[in-house]
Amino acid sequence: MDILERRTTNICYKKIDLLSYTNELLEKVVTGTYLKWIRYAPETYNMAYKHLFYEPPVHSFKWYHHVFAKKMEHLVKEENPDLIICTHGFPSYLLSQLKAKGKCDVPIINVYTDFFINNLWGKEEIDFHFLPSEEVKKGLRAQSEIPLQNMMVTGIPVHEEITKTRTFKHPGNRNILIAGGSSGLGNIMDFYNDLKDARHFHYFVLCGKNQKLYEEIKGWELQHVTPIPYISSRTEMNELYERVDAIVTKPGGITVSEALRKNLPIFVHSALPGQEEVNLRYLTERNLVQELKADQSLESQLQAVLQDADKMSTLYNAIAAYHKEIEAQTPEELLAVVNWILGEKQTIGLHA
Repeated sequence: MDILERRTTNICYKKIDLLSYTNELLEKVVTGTYLKWIRYAPETYNMAYKHLFYEPPVHSFKWYHHVFAKKMEHLVKEENPDLIICTHGFPSYLLSQLKAKGKCDVPIINVYTDFFINNLWGKEEIDFHFLPSEEVKKGLRAQSEIPLQNMMVTGIPVHEEITKTRTFKHPGNRNILIAGGSSGLGNIMDFYNDLKDARHFHYFVLCGKNQKLYEEIKGWELQHVTPIPYISSRTEMNELYERVDAIVTKPGGITVSEALRKNLPIFVHSALPGQEEVNLRYLTERNLVQELKADQSLESQLQAVLQDADKMSTLYNAIAAYHKEIEAQTPEELLAVVNWILGEKQTIGLHA
């Protein structure tokens, strides 16, 4: 949305959360239930996610149509948009159902924010697809009748203030960023405790809104461990990426994509059930991340990779191969697709 706003003057943009639009209390209940479910019963959540959204086809949610489909239909009529961009599978599914029934004729773009497509996303009725990788593009093509010219590998889009200007650092790899503990979820506290005895690297721990974690680490008073509170500025986040030589995180699509954009070695300390576990499988198969073992020290595992020239070469080659797949390398190319869909065929830079 920011990419488009910076480059256009005659388009009005609006961001809407469907759950909040439907019912603010419902949004709070759903969010709270999700967080508690993955915290206290991750195995059952993982089973439910795979059963409902990943392995079998999913079009049997009759109750969706009673509440959400009507709300979505009302929303489209109320806003009367020229283009809808979906960054979540649920709205995409509802809109594709409305289009199939002739109740919506608005062009729609799916922008995928994981390294796979679960079965909740609408597909054939969607006008254009911004895809995370060539592998996902081939898979979508094999499963559907979507024309190739309606698909483009963009990677998972990240804010352009996360720049690509970072160059490879000199040998040494001394600064490590640890992220992913802001919600208190994920199996990460054992790694944090490892930092007390670590001495080889300097660790920047991104605590997010987890004030308790920030105060605890600050109380250690260790020179080689720096806790960092919530960062709202993307410019500041980009500067932090510039200061470090590797990142330890969870396999969320956005954070991993930002790290890949910065050519940072990525180590995964844990994965939440559901989407992150599927992401992790893809990323490890492509050698884009190194999965850390809970029964080994964090520092020894970092050293084993960061101080091994062959492993680092393999890692950087994998990142380079990933970037080479991306067909839309600039914001202008994404804008060209939007203009093309809106009917401005004279734009340049469109990859068919």
